[in-house]
Amino acid sequence: MKYINNPILKGFNPDPSILRVGDDYYIATSTFEWFPGVQIHHSKDLINWKLITHPLNRISQLDMRGNPSSGGVWAPCLSYDNGTFYLIYTDVKSLHGIFKDTHNYLVTTKDILGQWSEPIYLNSSGFDPSLFHDDDGRKWFVNMIWEHREEKNSFAGIVLQEYSSDEKQLVGTKMNIFLGSEIKRTEGPHLYKHNGYYYLMTAEGGTSWEHAVTVARSRSITGPYEICPDNPLITSVNNPTLELQKAGHGSLVETQNKEWYVVHLCGRPLPSRGRCTLGRETAIQKVEWTKEGWLRLSQGGNEPFLQVPAPKLPEHPWKTEPEREDFDSETLNINFQTLRVPLGEDSLSLKERSGFLRLKGQESLSSLFKQSLVARRQQSFCYTATTVLEYNPESSKQMAGLISLYDTENFYYLRISNDEKLGKCLGIIACDNGIYRQYIKDEVSIDGWDKCYLRVQVDYDKLQFFYSMDGENWITIGEVLDSSIMSDEYKDKLRFTGSFVGMCCQDLDGTKRYADFDFFEYVEKRL
Repeated sequence: MKYINNPILKGFNPDPSILRVGDDYYIATSTFEWFPGVQIHHSKDLINWKLITHPLNRISQLDMRGNPSSGGVWAPCLSYDNGTFYLIYTDVKSLHGIFKDTHNYLVTTKDILGQWSEPIYLNSSGFDPSLFHDDDGRKWFVNMIWEHREEKNSFAGIVLQEYSSDEKQLVGTKMNIFLGSEIKRTEGPHLYKHNGYYYLMTAEGGTSWEHAVTVARSRSITGPYEICPDNPLITSVNNPTLELQKAGHGSLVETQNKEWYVVHLCGRPLPSRGRCTLGRETAIQKVEWTKEGWLRLSQGGNEPFLQVPAPKLPEHPWKTEPEREDFDSETLNINFQTLRVPLGEDSLSLKERSGFLRLKGQESLSSLFKQSLVARRQQSFCYTATTVLEYNPESSKQMAGLISLYDTENFYYLRISNDEKLGKCLGIIACDNGIYRQYIKDEVSIDGWDKCYLRVQVDYDKLQFFYSMDGENWITIGEVLDSSIMSDEYKDKLRFTGSFVGMCCQDLDGTKRYADFDFFEYVEKRL
C-alpha cells in the first residue's frame, strides 16, 4: 500500500482549501503580509505537490502597504464551477485590540495559471470567507462574524448570504446559521453537500494548541445545524506527544474513485522547545462516511496521523527543484516572495546586470511599506542558505546582506555596511520582540573586498552565521543565536506566519544604493 507522508506542504502554508477539477488537485493557502498573495499547489495523486502560482500578483488586487505583521491575506477559499475558478480571500488591515478591519474579496479566472480578475468587494464583517456552489445553480457566501463589543462572544458565529454572479455582489438576507460547538472560537467555514445534507466544516478552538475541525449538518442550507455527536473530527489537543500539533481548519475533497480526504492546518514544534519555527503547515487525513452519515478518520480516533493511506491513483512525482538559484531568468523563482508589495524596476532588477539580482536600497526592516527584501520559506528544521553579493556602501545608513526573519520584530541580519573606523564592514544586527541589538564586538572589516559570501546554518533552535572571501574557506561570525524566536509562540502577540530566509538591501539616506546578488542557495539537511 502507498502512503502519504505528512505534512504535505511543509513550512508556512496554513489554512488549506482543497479543490479537485477532473484529475487535478489544488490547495490554496494563506500568505498574510507576503506578496504575491495566496499560494496554490498542484497534485495529481495527493502525495506529491508542486507550487504553481500566486494568483494575487498586482497591487490592484492586493495592496498591503501599511498592513501589520500577520495581517494581509487570511484563509483563502478556492472553488470551481462551470469552467471558472473562484478565489475568496480576506485582506486584514488591523488585528490587534478589540477591532479587526477585515475586507473580503472575490477574484476569478478560466485558467488557474493565467491572470486572475480584478477583485470584487464582498463585505468586511469578519474573516475566513468561503464560497459554496449549490447544485441548483445558486452560490452562497459564508464567513465568521467578528464581534467587538465587550461581554459578547468575539467569534459570533457563521453568517450565510447569497452571492449573485450577475450583480457581482452579495444579495438577500444575512443569516447567522451556526454559533459553534462547546469548543468555541468558531471560524474557517466551508460548506459541502452529500446525500441530501448540507455539511458545515469549521475550525474551532483558536489556531494554536487547542485547534480542532468541527462538523455539523442540516437538511437546509440555512440550518439549523446539528453537531456531530463524536465531534471534533480532528484535533491534537489531548496528546502533547503528537508530532503534528495544532490540527484544525479542515477542507474536504472527494477523489475520482470516491475516496474522501481532509486537508488541515498543523504545526510541528521544535523538540523540547514547543515553538513552531516552520509556521503552520498543511497535512492530510483519509476520512470515510459512517452509516449515520458522519465523517470520521479512516484510521480511527480523531488525532492526526503522520502517514495516511494514499488514494488509488497513479503516482505522479514532480521534477525536483534545484537548490541553487542563479538569477538567469527575468522573473523571480516562484518560491521567493516580498513584503507587502511587489518590487518594481525601481527597487529590484533581474535585467540591469545579467545573471544577478539587483536590490536597490529602500526603507528599513521596521517598515510596513517599502522594503527591498526577497526571501523564501524555511521548510525544514535544519538547513543552510548561502549567497554572495557585490556591494559598496558609503555610510552606516546603507546596508545589504543575508537575513533570517519572522517579521519586522524578529529577525537576524548578517549585513555589509560602512563604518567610520572599519570602512566597509560585516556585522550582525538583530531584533528580538521589537528590541534592536547590534553585535558591535563581532564586526569585521572587509574593506577592499570586491565580493563577500554569506551563509547561515540553522539546526533546530540554533542559528550560526558565516562569511568567506572565496566561497570555500568559511569563517564563523558572532555567537550561536536562538532561532526559536522566529515562531508564532514567541511572546504574546497574535502571530501567524513562519520563518523565512533571504536577501535584502536598505538605504536610509534615500539614494537607493544597490547590491548585486550572484546566487542564492537553500539546502535542507536530511533528518
